[in-house]
Amino acid sequence: MPHIQSIIHPAGIEALRISHLWWVLLAICTAVWIAVATATLIGISRGRRSASTATERQASRTVAVAGVITVVALIGILTASAVTGRALDSIRTPGALHIVVTGNQWWWDVQYTNPNPSLNVQTANEIHIPVGRPVSVSLLSNDVIHSFWIPALQGKIDTVPGRLNEVWLQADKPGIYRGQCAEYCGAQHAKMALVVVAEAPDDFEHWLAASRAPAPPPVTPEAVRGKDVVERGPCAMCHNITGSTASGRTAPDLTHIASRSTIGAGWLPNTPGNLAGWIADPQHIKPGCRMPATGLSSQELQAVLTYLETLK
Repeated sequence: MPHIQSIIHPAGIEALRISHLWWVLLAICTAVWIAVATATLIGISRGRRSASTATERQASRTVAVAGVITVVALIGILTASAVTGRALDSIRTPGALHIVVTGNQWWWDVQYTNPNPSLNVQTANEIHIPVGRPVSVSLLSNDVIHSFWIPALQGKIDTVPGRLNEVWLQADKPGIYRGQCAEYCGAQHAKMALVVVAEAPDDFEHWLAASRAPAPPPVTPEAVRGKDVVERGPCAMCHNITGSTASGRTAPDLTHIASRSTIGAGWLPNTPGNLAGWIADPQHIKPGCRMPATGLSSQELQAVLTYLETLK
């Protein structure tokens, strides 16, 4: 399924309102440009033919008319923007699904909260939501200002250190919608993406239930060795894998990494080859990222890959 990232292909009511505003602004600005360009050409043409006082008066009237058109257009733009702004987040619903998204250089931490903490779910760079259901997203930042933007579902909103912002999403049809950090946040800003997977409510509940489960225990000798390397090596210092002794909190949760479609915050497809390259030398793929080279031998790397592929 292709990833959609476009404000003119909205998939939810909030994005539809923003799309309508975009088309209104395009129409107004186009009309103003045509009017001003036409007035300018008329003035130049008449000015070349005659420099009489009457021609000067006509040019002044043309400029005045252009000014009036511009003012009316600005009032129209302001009105349309205000109406759209007031209409956004109209899907607020008590007891809605709640997600906390935290921006980091350069990846997104995603947590599904529940009154029962044992039912919380943590993942990274991939958000699953049920079609037709409003979703409240609380936005935080651990370092600098980022901007959370899913063009097909909602407008931009910043994640600011020390401040809690909120945005509401609703997807009205299934699909995979690509998002992006829309605020320059450092060297790898362009490689800070995420995806929103909108799926049928039953499929979402199945995904949520599976995500609450701990990582399955390895069953092959190679996978067992890989788990041991993860738990005893540098991986456990930063990453968490529920069901293992790896309990780091400063990097993406890996409990169900094999079920995600991408790695590196949406930068690479989640394939064994890409994952091997990422683990072996992340700085080559994403220079400046917080993950250092692991220094694993080829045998250790293969064992870790075998283990990670079981985390579904």
